[in-house]
Amino acid sequence: MNVDDFRRIALTFAGAEEGSHMGHPDFRVKGKTFATLASANQGYGNLMLTPEQQMAFVEELPEVFVPIAGGWGRMGMTHIRLAAASEDVLAGALRAAWKLRLEKNARSGKKKRGPTERFGAPKSRGKKR
Repeated sequence: MNVDDFRRIALTFAGAEEGSHMGHPDFRVKGKTFATLASANQGYGNLMLTPEQQMAFVEELPEVFVPIAGGWGRMGMTHIRLAAASEDVLAGALRAAWKLRLEKNARSGKKKRGPTERFGAPKSRGKKR
């Protein structure tokens, strides 16, 4: 598989759209990322998985799946070696990431909040009377 295959498959899922973050393609559903091509120049696609999903993928196919280094990897972010992946494996992994994002969106309600809603009303800086 290659970058074009990753893109083609990622965009087959309902509601999936291609965007960009810091100059790299990403794939979103309802505005939230489920996969990226931020490491494409190293031959990887990136998947947003749970740590448990990551562990299962890595255990089953360690030649295909690699945890991303550092904190991102500890949160489940996972490289997929595109050249080593079959179409079925790539499609299944992307489907898992897409489905997880849909579930997270449903739990959060995907309502965007403004700064006042996130942090409370701003403190008044007017003069006391």
